[in-house]
Amino acid sequence: MRTIAIVNQKGGCGKTTVSINLASAFAELGKRTLLVDMDPQSHCAVGLAVPEDQIEQSIYDVLISRSRNEPIRVTEILWQIGDRLELAPASIDLSAFEQQMAGIGERECALKLVLDDIKDEFDYCVVDCPPAVGLLTFNALRASSDVIVPVETGYFALHGLSRQLETLSILCERSNQKVNVKVLASMYDIRTKMAREILAELRNHFGDKMLRTTVNFNTKLKEAASFGQPIFEYDPASKGRSDFRSLAEEVVGCDAKQQRHEIVNSLSSQLEAISATADELLKSSKQPMPPKQAAAKREIKEVTAPKFEKQQIAALDSKLSDYYGVNQINEAVVFVTLYPRAGSVQVAGDFNNWQPVATPMEKVGDSSGVWQTKMNLPPGRYRYRLVVDGQWQQDPYNHHTELNQFGEFNSIVEVK
Repeated sequence: MRTIAIVNQKGGCGKTTVSINLASAFAELGKRTLLVDMDPQSHCAVGLAVPEDQIEQSIYDVLISRSRNEPIRVTEILWQIGDRLELAPASIDLSAFEQQMAGIGERECALKLVLDDIKDEFDYCVVDCPPAVGLLTFNALRASSDVIVPVETGYFALHGLSRQLETLSILCERSNQKVNVKVLASMYDIRTKMAREILAELRNHFGDKMLRTTVNFNTKLKEAASFGQPIFEYDPASKGRSDFRSLAEEVVGCDAKQQRHEIVNSLSSQLEAISATADELLKSSKQPMPPKQAAAKREIKEVTAPKFEKQQIAALDSKLSDYYGVNQINEAVVFVTLYPRAGSVQVAGDFNNWQPVATPMEKVGDSSGVWQTKMNLPPGRYRYRLVVDGQWQQDPYNHHTELNQFGEFNSIVEVK
């Protein structure tokens, strides 16, 4: 389960609107989604038409129960909102959470322990945090892998945002937690010059910390909340619905990209291990041996070598088929491509002064047609091309390109 905290110390930025509709968007994408309200104001329940007078137990009761050795499972308090969306509601009792947990060990991990217990039952969890930095928000950060900070594109948008991000960074460092923090431009009114200028400044100042998607100002979003419905139910044809669908797709896409990086990293390690094994076999094959042992080795090789190669190459080719192109894995940049009939493949670009011989790619196996290489590059934007049997061409698996002075396309890789 991937947990995303929606955080902003400033009220009125659309934090709860983002929480409700992002969770609903995940559900629409077919993801089993849990929405956790950690705000004592209990706005998620209001925005989803959950009658507060009928909420017998809230997330507060679940969090406190562990400290009393009478644990309540979070599934016992959930409200079914849609086919794939459930809500863990808040209550005003959360205001006393910090006082009630005083002196209790690992009190900042209470929510994490609760969510770990159900991590296999949901795909995504969205946590709506209170508009303040305290124990409730700290609990949300400890439980989350991602943080989204919604920012209104108004006059006060830039004021205090840098400090807020710095505060989040300090909290994450204090908890030794690696959290991916992103800024979301919300309530964006493209008709006003100020909003356009502020959005441009946000993108310029925060760079890749900004989500590509913006949530536009839309009266339908406010109407949907007043009717106790997510925008997906209230007005499926509205711009608001389209914005949150795009936001969910971007977040899910980032998750898929991270998984892809992990797979490529794993494959790279496998390739290195296979290469090392091949080197050892090559060395041993050059050592003289008695005739009987040599005959036995030839017999074994004839029986087992083709089977080994077919299994390894088939497995690698199957896994790599979806992961060709260029990927950044920590500080390393990995290039993987497919040229079954090529005799040589090289990479030339800004990083090696456009000298193909400086960066040859290695062939994986004898018959796979897969070529790969990796290098460590400092952060920056690099142009490159592949040189296949002496012929220069763009990387066919990288769609990020730009026109060069020769009227052809260079491939682009941005190292972060």
